[in-house]
Amino acid sequence: MQIEITGSDIVVDAVLVGELLRVPPAEVSELMRQNAITSVCERGIDTHQGQYRLSFFYGGRRARLSVDTSGHILQRSSIHIAKRP
Repeated sequence: MQIEITGSDIVVDAVLVGELLRVPPAEVSELMRQNAITSVCERGIDTHQGQYRLSFFYGGRRARLSVDTSGHILQRSSIHIAKRP
């Protein structure tokens, strides 16, 4: 399981988040509890109906996953971005 969607709950495997943000998977949960890793979930509309865009931020990295309602990854990216002020 990498991404599981049940109703309004979306669970993403820490191994996947860690890989994309270059963080050891064992540290992902704790960093999220500390709000060091933050996330945003967007629901698609129009041509993206039935899709979600999940974004994760840590330090100077942003990881993005586009997934369908079954949790299948359609697109993934991870880039270095400027830190937020």
